[in-house]
Amino acid sequence: MLLPPKIASGVREGTVTLAFRRWRRPDVRPGSEFRTSAGVVRVDAVETIDPDRISDADAVRAGHPDAGSVLRRLAGEADWPTYRVTLSWAGEDPRIALRGDDTLTDADVAALDLRLDRLDRASSHGAWTLATLELIRRRPHTRAPDLAAELGRERDPFKIDVRKLKNLGLTISHPVGYEISPRGLAYLTRTSRTT
Repeated sequence: MLLPPKIASGVREGTVTLAFRRWRRPDVRPGSEFRTSAGVVRVDAVETIDPDRISDADAVRAGHPDAGSVLRRLAGEADWPTYRVTLSWAGEDPRIALRGDDTLTDADVAALDLRLDRLDRASSHGAWTLATLELIRRRPHTRAPDLAAELGRERDPFKIDVRKLKNLGLTISHPVGYEISPRGLAYLTRTSRTT
């Protein structure tokens, strides 16, 4: 479930506790959690509702000025069910703490070697992990299209791959470009894998 940054921040602050979505089938289940720009958000409840019963008070709890605003923004087919999703903030994105952890043990390095090897083997375009890490280390805060072009890749698949490195705590995303995290730098310093 995607939440715009403003809505995600509202969940974190406790001012937004609802979301309304029109789906063929629910995209989330109670108890599930997902990462947002403001941290981890938990789904507390999912229920089907009549969209005409969305109140102005519910709309405000969803970060909208009134019910009409919610109805105008409901995407999907008009005959799909409308869902009221109750949300709460579950905590900081665990990748933030992970990326700052630069005290890598030998076991940590071996585990990262294994994960990066798997990513390289699963790739349709060959080994990419170390080349991407080294490129980001050399060119921090550089636009993704420029980095992708340097590697002879398309922007969107490149960005998906960088997200995989971010999930391992090795990179940090910025409004423009990326940088190697302290964990990523420690890994590159400690590993025998070099480009």
